[in-house]
Amino acid sequence: MSAEASVGGHAADSAQSAVSQPAFHNTDEFSNRGLLGSKYVKLNVGGSLHYTTVQTLSKEDSLLRSICDGGTEVSIDSEGWVVLDRCGRHFGLVLNFLRDGSVPLPEDHKELDEVLKEAQYYRVQGLVQHCLSAMQKQKDVFETVCRIPMITSAKEEQKMIATCRKPVVKLQNNRGNNKYSYTSNSDDNLLKNIELFDKLVLRFNGRVLFVKDVLGDEICCWSFYGEGRKIAEVCCTSIVYATEKKQTKVEFPEARIFEETLNILIYENGRGSGPGGLHLLDSRGSASSLGAEEEGATGGERRVRRIHVRRHIMHDERGPGQQTVYKD
Repeated sequence: MSAEASVGGHAADSAQSAVSQPAFHNTDEFSNRGLLGSKYVKLNVGGSLHYTTVQTLSKEDSLLRSICDGGTEVSIDSEGWVVLDRCGRHFGLVLNFLRDGSVPLPEDHKELDEVLKEAQYYRVQGLVQHCLSAMQKQKDVFETVCRIPMITSAKEEQKMIATCRKPVVKLQNNRGNNKYSYTSNSDDNLLKNIELFDKLVLRFNGRVLFVKDVLGDEICCWSFYGEGRKIAEVCCTSIVYATEKKQTKVEFPEARIFEETLNILIYENGRGSGPGGLHLLDSRGSASSLGAEEEGATGGERRVRRIHVRRHIMHDERGPGQQTVYKD
C-alpha cells in the first residue's frame, strides 16, 4: 500500500470518528453547544414555560447569560426546552426586568422576599438592588406608622416587656371596672389621661413603646418600664367617702406623668446600663412629692417608685358648718 493511500485512509477514519463523536458526549455539553448559535430560547422553569431570546437573557452578567454562552451546563429535553430546576412563579418577573430594566414589584413582603431569592439565584444584580430598595422603603414606611399594642393577657404583657429593647409606658385604662360611682369630674380627668397618652405616643414614637391595657383592675394607672423591669408607677384613682356611698375619683397628674416619661428615656438604647445610669433615677428626689412611695427591696434590689393619689374626703369628720376636710 502506498503512503498516499495510507494517509487518505487515516483521514477518512478521522472524519468518520469526528462525525460520530457527539453521540458519546453527555447531553449537557451537547445542549450548551446548541445554545451558542441559537437566537430564541425555550425555558422550562419548574413546569412554567417561557419563550425568549438569547439577547434578553444576555443583558446582564448573570447565570442566564452564562447558560447562553455555554459557561454553565444545562439540560435540554427532547422537545428543545432548557430545563431549570427552580420554581417558575416569579421567573416571568425576572424576564420582564431583563427586557425593560424595571418592573413593578409585589407589595407583600413575603412575595418580595421570594423575588429577591430568585434574583440572587440567577445573579441578576439589577433586580437584586431593585428588591433591596423596595424592602428598605417598606421598612421606612412601617417604622413611621404609629402602632399601639393592646394587652390581651398577663403572659403576653410579660413577654412584650421582657423582649422589648425600648422603654415601655403602659396605660391601664378600665372604664368598665365601675366598682363605685364616679365623682363629677372623674370622667373628664379620665379622658384627659387618655388624650395625654395619645400626645406622648405621637411625640416619642420610635423611642418608647406605648401599650394599652383594658383588662386590669385599675381604672387609670400609668406604668413605666426600662430594661424589662418596672421603674415607676403613677396611679390616678382614689376613693372618696361621701355621705351615702363611696365614690371613685380620677386625678390627672399631668406634670408627674410627663416627668416619668422623660425619666424613662434614660433606658433608651441600653443607656440605663451605663456607668451611673441606673442610679440616676434612684437618686432623684421623687419621694419628696406628696403621695409618692417607694416599694422597699432587700439585697440591693432596685425599688419601684409608686405615686398614688392619697387624698380622701372624710365627710364624717366635718363638724356642723365646717368645710370639707382634706387628708393627705
